[in-house]
Amino acid sequence: MTEDVRVAATLGFFLAFMIGPVFFMLIETSITKGVRAAITFNLGVVVADVIFITIAYLSSYQLVENLSNLPGLYVFGGSILSIYGLIILIKKTNQKEIQKQIDNTIKVNYLQLFIKGFLLNFINIGVLVFWLGIVLVAGPSLENEVTRFIIFFSVLILAYFMTDLIKIILAKQLKKKLTPSIIVKTKKTLGAMLVVFGLILIIKGFLPKDSFNTQDIIEGIRK
Repeated sequence: MTEDVRVAATLGFFLAFMIGPVFFMLIETSITKGVRAAITFNLGVVVADVIFITIAYLSSYQLVENLSNLPGLYVFGGSILSIYGLIILIKKTNQKEIQKQIDNTIKVNYLQLFIKGFLLNFINIGVLVFWLGIVLVAGPSLENEVTRFIIFFSVLILAYFMTDLIKIILAKQLKKKLTPSIIVKTKKTLGAMLVVFGLILIIKGFLPKDSFNTQDIIEGIRK
């Protein structure tokens, strides 16, 4: 059990540094809206992860096989990410509104941030495939015991969340050096990245079926 906790905590720590749309959005939220806002956003992300892990545990191998036959899900999720990124790029940003954000004079809608974090993670079908791979690899080593499974992934998510909390606090320290102009550029860069991540998902949806080979996914995670 101690070994399970150690491995889960280590994995959770490194997962927190995986580069993706959530990573950049979390940092941007911390800088522009504050620590509490970023934590709320991250809670939405974590809830989506928990749902994915539950689906992965209940469905396991069969779901990965089904996803390989439904590449349209990648196109759908990628399209949403790209559209959202384009909206950020095209939307005109008011410098005065940005300054109000910096001064924390704009009321933060925490429910909206929670939903945004949840949806941003949930529409990324690649995250579900990733968790499926983790479950398939970790299952045998946990001897498929429900109790050990729950403890392993609870520790993993907790370590992931606590590492994100440190990132949020450190990102907040950058606020003193930011100007409205820099924040606008940061938002535009974030929008461009979301478009790129979305396009990557869309491309995956058009790749040959062999590109979704379950065994390749699992072997990639093992390495």
